[in-house]
Amino acid sequence: MSQMPQPAQLSACPTCDEPPQAGDRYCDQCGADLAAAAASAAQTPGDRPVPPRLNGAAWSPHPEPEPDDYELAAPAPDDYELATPAPDGYGQPADPRAAGALGAPEAAPPTETGTPAEIDTGVNASTHTSAATSTGSMAGTGTGAGPRLPGGEHRPRCAACQEGTIDQDGYCERCGHAQARERDHMESELEGIAAASDRGLRHHRNEDAFAVSAAELPDGSPVMVAVVCDGVSSATRPDDASAAAAHAAGEALRTSLPRGAHPQQAMNEAIVAAAEAVNSLALDTGAAAAHHEGQRHQNAPACTIVSAVVTSDILTIGWVGDSRAYWVPDDRTAPPARLTEDDSWAAQMVAAGLMSEAEAYADERAHAITGWLGADAYELEPHTASYKPDRPGVVVVCTDGLWNYAESAEQMARAVPSDARSRPLNTAQILVGHALDGGGHDNVTVAVVPFPAAPGRAGSA
Repeated sequence: MSQMPQPAQLSACPTCDEPPQAGDRYCDQCGADLAAAAASAAQTPGDRPVPPRLNGAAWSPHPEPEPDDYELAAPAPDDYELATPAPDGYGQPADPRAAGALGAPEAAPPTETGTPAEIDTGVNASTHTSAATSTGSMAGTGTGAGPRLPGGEHRPRCAACQEGTIDQDGYCERCGHAQARERDHMESELEGIAAASDRGLRHHRNEDAFAVSAAELPDGSPVMVAVVCDGVSSATRPDDASAAAAHAAGEALRTSLPRGAHPQQAMNEAIVAAAEAVNSLALDTGAAAAHHEGQRHQNAPACTIVSAVVTSDILTIGWVGDSRAYWVPDDRTAPPARLTEDDSWAAQMVAAGLMSEAEAYADERAHAITGWLGADAYELEPHTASYKPDRPGVVVVCTDGLWNYAESAEQMARAVPSDARSRPLNTAQILVGHALDGGGHDNVTVAVVPFPAAPGRAGSA
């Protein structure tokens, strides 16, 4: 997950002695709050004080202007509009680490539409679950076996000991076993677009989120939308931030495009809507109003965002932060391309000619982001660009949990299977597996969007 510069961390978790990775706010072994422990330790006499957290690194108040269109770009028609807005619905959580592996019965199968009951009806989505299905909230903890305890109390039982109840942090109050969370692994597929997300192997929760949808333009041609967000691990509530941003951006795109908005304008508005949704989380506490404005947003919820809108002849990308989009053509003799430029310390060092790309991304400051969505961010400057490829292929929209293991466009193209355009879900699964096989040091989320957009049924997932 993306990171802002942080205070010095503990050398080992005070609860389980697990050595934390740089940038971890919580222990990957037991889920203990490392930031709180570090702050407590810093107050001990004789200890070195923790320096204040900076909100950005190597930030330039006057970024260079960016072109609206890249070399493959073509202006989009002014009369873009959807026949009807796609229904609202977001990634169906599925959990391969759920209670079934420990002997607990599997959850009930999904509904006929493949969506959880609390998601709006009318969504033509095919979802894929393992041992647990969603309650419709994109966040929570696995319920294990038997939700009713003796005496009629409605609280989940532990999937390991089958007796203890689960506390609000997702641990058994009897044996301490960490329960599987609904967001640990998620997959969603519509006709012509798919996405997958996984917690990874080192972090105790998934702080990524995604939203994908499909619709038809008035002439019957399809349009696909993919939004991927990565919670900033050093901020508070990064999982809530990414979920709020993905939901808001997806909703905004399905609202503005039917009104005939230019895709780049619609993308810009969607990112602004996502930023406002994340900003509102900073005020989502009863005590917030009592604090000074400068304190209210300290360490506010934050995330990055990258989104793609794909039609039959043009693709539009929008982003803030270091989540990325790649173009991978079906014809592998043609060059692939990275479609985004990171808002990060490493990218700024490379752009300034101070370091090579290899040197910059090898530095421990490489993933310190200089742009993000959140109440304590600098002035929001959404990036948008349009492209008009001359051949079919796929757009890979992902967080750094994937591109850390396939950074260049050529490396990403090698990781993408040759049948990606006809099998987007399989491709998303393979790319998640590629990251996990590489070490899975971060949450990993990827959406695969075929170009040109494939005809299908309108819907969202």
